[in-house]
Formats: sequence, C-alpha cells, structure tokens
Amino acid sequence: MTFTETGLSGLVLIELEPVSDERGSFARTFDSAEWEARKMPSAVVQCSLSRNRRKGTLRGMHYQAEPHSETKLVRCSRGAVYDVAVDLRPGSPTFRLWFGEELSEANGRMLHIPAGFAHGFLTLADESEVVYQMADAYVATSARGVRFDDPAFAIEWPAVPLVISDRDRAYPDFVS
Repeated sequence: MTFTETGLSGLVLIELEPVSDERGSFARTFDSAEWEARKMPSAVVQCSLSRNRRKGTLRGMHYQAEPHSETKLVRCSRGAVYDVAVDLRPGSPTFRLWFGEELSEANGRMLHIPAGFAHGFLTLADESEVVYQMADAYVATSARGVRFDDPAFAIEWPAVPLVISDRDRAYPDFVS
C-alpha cells in the first residue's frame, strides 16, 4: 500500500499495490502495523456496506459528534463513487476545507478519514458499493450531518445528485 497525504491533517489517500498473475491479483487492504507506524488508529470495531442502485445517488455528509466521533477507512468495492471528506475540527488549520477523490473498483483507492470529519459520496455508476471499516462504534444519538451543498464548504461535486434522502437534504447550514 502507498499512503499519500491529502493536505488535510490526518486525511490519507491509500492505494493498493496488487500482485498479478494469470489467476488475477492479490492486494492487502489493511495492515494494523502500517497504520500504527503512521499514528493512525488501527482498531476495527465495525464494518459496514453501502449498496447504491443508481448513478447519481448522494449519501452524506455524515459524522458523529463527540465523544463518539468516528475514524473510517472507506473503499469502493463495486462501481465508482466520488468520495468527499470535510474537516469539521474547530482547532484544525484546515477547518471547513474539503477533499474529494474518485474511489472505484478499478482504481482500488481508499480514504482514511479521521474523527472530526464529515463524510459523503456521490455514485458515478449504477450498482456501486462502498465498504467501511470503523475504528469506533456507531452511536445513533451522536449521528449528525451537514448539507452536501452547504455554501460554508462549497464542495464541487462532479455531477448533480439525482437521489438524496430527505434526511440528508434537510440538514441545516453549518454553524462554526
């Protein structure tokens, strides 16, 4: 795996290094020793799968409030998504800045999203799947969100979202 800093503190783009032969390929997607060497949380307490039927489906921007904020490792196992993380940590030098990257079955990229970031994605293909590994458990009472089109962040999505849940559409403007 190769680890690339994104410019937002703690947000890391990870690329697989597959070994290929006539059978196909093999690649590690997680190694706790590598995470620990980079001072990234290495515990995995929960894994989730998001299946999305239609291209243009937007999920996000979600996060958990303290004291239950989540660290996530996100990858697209089928199809393609434009994955976005927004720094919501008030003391951070990159507070309110965002980073977006295409994650796909083809490119194998993953995004390590630290606690204190909002996360969301827009599907770029029908039948896209996103796999999450979380270092922290989901706590429903701490679930929060910010709008995908909030002017406080000015996220540049690659396409107009076609499918959005009522909950995600109704998040209020972000107030710092």
